[in-house]
Amino acid sequence: MSKYLLVDGFNMAFRAYYAVRELTRTDGFPTNALYGWVRSMWKLVDDQKPDETIVFFDLGGAQAKLAFLPEYKANRGETPEEFEKQIPIIKDLTRAMGYGSYEENGVESDDLLATYANRICANDPNAFVLIVSADKDFAQSVNDRIHMLLPPPTVNPRLGWRLLDPAGVEEKFGVKTSQISDYLSLIGDSSDNIPGIPGVGPKTAVKWLNEYGDIDNIFANAEKLKPVRFQEIVTTMVDRMAINRKIITFDPDCGPESIPAGSVDPGTLFKILEEMEMRTHLEEAKKRYSQGEWAF
Repeated sequence: MSKYLLVDGFNMAFRAYYAVRELTRTDGFPTNALYGWVRSMWKLVDDQKPDETIVFFDLGGAQAKLAFLPEYKANRGETPEEFEKQIPIIKDLTRAMGYGSYEENGVESDDLLATYANRICANDPNAFVLIVSADKDFAQSVNDRIHMLLPPPTVNPRLGWRLLDPAGVEEKFGVKTSQISDYLSLIGDSSDNIPGIPGVGPKTAVKWLNEYGDIDNIFANAEKLKPVRFQEIVTTMVDRMAINRKIITFDPDCGPESIPAGSVDPGTLFKILEEMEMRTHLEEAKKRYSQGEWAF
């Protein structure tokens, strides 16, 4: 069985940034996200021993989704400048450490990653994919051969890395993986500025989906919905739910058919770590890569 790690780059980088604070080079250049990134990626490959690791990054501009919902993600604040400064170096580190990477203007990395996971499984009947991200949207991609690997919560790192399979998705959300996009459409997502049905939270959404199966059947049975106050509200939300589904459901046609595997570049890696004054990581990198033998 071929094992792939597909990493949600910005999700992981943000977690690294907030997990390690106030770490800088002697000239004040921030290095906290870099430190956490390298440590996290080494931990991942050591534990999971994948045959291939690919990191997906965002270049901005989710054009198709903005066409449906112009206010999509408009509520997000400015990215911290200290984090922005480290992103180009994170990308350089990723390539030098031997991991594949991909990004595309106008297409969100979530869509690229999820679609590529499905392509891997379609092209290789023996492939197994781990999606490395804390983003709940990826729960809709989970099946027997695609699982999620959730990073340790920054507020409770002792929980460690957690695997989410189809049974885990149902336990966590209360609905099947095939119902996740409808579940998220019903409740909305304030972090992405996606409005759900007013007043409908996770408990109500789970109750309706367990009883009626999907949004279409919920609309068909609007006069039976409980609490009663939703019977009239739901009938006005058909267009809203159609938009939400289009935004939340991953685009199956985006991205490349294949992504080149990475190749370790020890010289570049050592140089970056030295320039960033990451001495502990540099010593570890020399132990890992100086012998000319490494596995991913």
